[in-house]
Amino acid sequence: MKNFSKLFITLFILFSFTLAGECFVTEDIREYTLHPDYSYEYNGRDKFETFNRKMFNFNLKMNKYALKPVHKLWASIMPQYGMDRIKCACNNIEFPIRVTSCLIQRDFKNSGKEFLRFLTNSTIGLGGLYDPADKLFNMTPVKEDMDQALASCHIKSGPYLVLPGISSTTPRGIFGKILDAGLNPSCYIGTPVIAMVKAGLLVNKTTDIQSAAKLVEDSFADPYEIARKFYGADRYIKNSNLDRAEVIEQQNKELEEELELVKENSDNEITATIQNSEDLAGIKKVEDGALSISDIANAGNNVENVILKSYDKSNSKLMADLVIFDYNPQTPMIDAMRTALFDFPEIYKSIWNELSIWNRCFNNQIKCASVNIYPDRAPYKFRYILQKDKNAPLAIIFPSIGEGSMSHHSTIFAKIFYDEGYSVLIQGNHFNWEFAKSMPEDYVPGNPNRDVEQIKLAAQKEIEYLKNKYDRDFSEKTVIGTSFGAVGAMFLANSEYKDNTLNITNYIAISPPVNLVYAIRQIDKNCENCYYNSDKLKEKAALTAAKIMQLYNNKEKYLTNLETLPFSNEEAKVITSFVMHQKLSDLVFTLENAPKNKKSDIYTTLNNLTYTKYAEEYLLPASGFNSLEDLGRDTSLLSLQDYLRNANNYKIYQSVDDYFVNTSQLKKLKQLTLDKTILISNGSHLGFLYRKEFLDELKKVISIQDNIKQAMKN
Repeated sequence: MKNFSKLFITLFILFSFTLAGECFVTEDIREYTLHPDYSYEYNGRDKFETFNRKMFNFNLKMNKYALKPVHKLWASIMPQYGMDRIKCACNNIEFPIRVTSCLIQRDFKNSGKEFLRFLTNSTIGLGGLYDPADKLFNMTPVKEDMDQALASCHIKSGPYLVLPGISSTTPRGIFGKILDAGLNPSCYIGTPVIAMVKAGLLVNKTTDIQSAAKLVEDSFADPYEIARKFYGADRYIKNSNLDRAEVIEQQNKELEEELELVKENSDNEITATIQNSEDLAGIKKVEDGALSISDIANAGNNVENVILKSYDKSNSKLMADLVIFDYNPQTPMIDAMRTALFDFPEIYKSIWNELSIWNRCFNNQIKCASVNIYPDRAPYKFRYILQKDKNAPLAIIFPSIGEGSMSHHSTIFAKIFYDEGYSVLIQGNHFNWEFAKSMPEDYVPGNPNRDVEQIKLAAQKEIEYLKNKYDRDFSEKTVIGTSFGAVGAMFLANSEYKDNTLNITNYIAISPPVNLVYAIRQIDKNCENCYYNSDKLKEKAALTAAKIMQLYNNKEKYLTNLETLPFSNEEAKVITSFVMHQKLSDLVFTLENAPKNKKSDIYTTLNNLTYTKYAEEYLLPASGFNSLEDLGRDTSLLSLQDYLRNANNYKIYQSVDDYFVNTSQLKKLKQLTLDKTILISNGSHLGFLYRKEFLDELKKVISIQDNIKQAMKN
């Protein structure tokens, strides 16, 4: 104990000098970029970047070869329920850390609540194994530590550091962890048996890092940079208490009041529009049994699925084919975010942790494999799940722009198709960095007219792999793509229409941009000035991130009781802009062969890069065009006129309020495709995926039994 006290005092002095010195360092001048450098905004200048990157790569390898096997073994011994109970008990024991942190921050309300939570969970909760304080008495926990307490005392964090076994920290963070250990009652029990128990508890507590490590390493071209961003934002959220339930609830309440005022004004406009709109005049010309204008105006929540005639040649009227009456739209940008609600929790359902060898949830049944598309390039990873029936048709999934084969939405689509009797192959999007890494060095993705050959080659190699390994035929194949993946699917359909080499029978395109140049300009327009309009950049972005985490953690609640998403249009722009720019950054980071283990100036370039600049600087030279307008015509879906007009093996689903298309583009698309394009009344860009109306329509299209009956009928 005496030695611990000496160590504590020595470290206190050491870190006090370190932090004090940091306080007097002149603040770096932030360089203005088109996209904010979140790494800088939340962590400051990366003074030890070369060292940090090397140590980060060391930690990744140590995790892969040392820590992950231990976590995997533990997760295979202890069911998830047992792991949760142990975590709950450990969390209960650590209450002195949270109470002390709250007291130092003068947050007496939450310090008292934490004390009551401890008493409640220690008694009714059987020593902390359960959390009745939250479940029964609505005393939500607060996540506090001593780093937050030090931050409240205006102690600077110091430079960002990566140390052995610690992938993200700062001098203040290290000192905070030492104080946490000093306040943790379990640290003062030191018998050999207890030490072994504590080691087991530590393994149990840290098992969750594997899912985060897998996400960072598999999904991003530069794991170090994204880990730095996430750490900085996470610490800012916690140190500013933006993750507190009451803070987010207050923000949501203010937003709801604003939305209610907007809704009252828009309801009157919508009612007048429905009663007077010429666009709905064509409804009266539909076949017997269709709805009248008054039926539509008065439709309630009991109406699940209404099919209307969307295009009438005589008067060129454009209307929705599939009407979702109780959607409660906000703005196209916010509505597009509802794509996050496209989720089937059962695909991860298991009594075992996802690391366990016994976990047989649907997601873990999907196998991973790789093929060498080009011998001298990196192998390309894809995923698949096969039916026992060797004659089952094959569904090939192309996810949205920048998504890889691990895409969550691809897993959901795989579940839908698998339940309908399909084997499934998940191929990443061709605008993804991993796809580019497997292609020739001069490959520049983004022009589907050129990309289609690489898409076809990758699919051919993957199908051959499955045929040879499992002795399959796959006489029938269906391709489904979303967003930019849907564009790839349609250009593949056109290529196969001319030269059928893959023998694909059907194509489904969901929310494909009709004109790619128009779409990328819309992306850049939405990103423009959405960050620097406010001098509270960090707070606004962090609060938005905190809301996302709350939505994610309460996804089931939103799935069942959704009326509106708790975001303003500005917040939706921040989220969308970050996601879209990150995908572009990952791709260009790969195309430029930027190093992962040392410092470079690549992020100065990336933070000033837009999709329009990418098209001008990368796509135009590679495609041989002189202007974006020429590129737009060459990459437009409307350039596939012969296929769209004459083929009958495809379906296109598009929302009438998708911000990546305009009315003129939709009308021209309908002229070419007629009933082969289904226009949906709400949902913007992919924001209708979770709706039962759409899912029922999709299942009807892919139903094997219905297709067999139709073939026999014909």
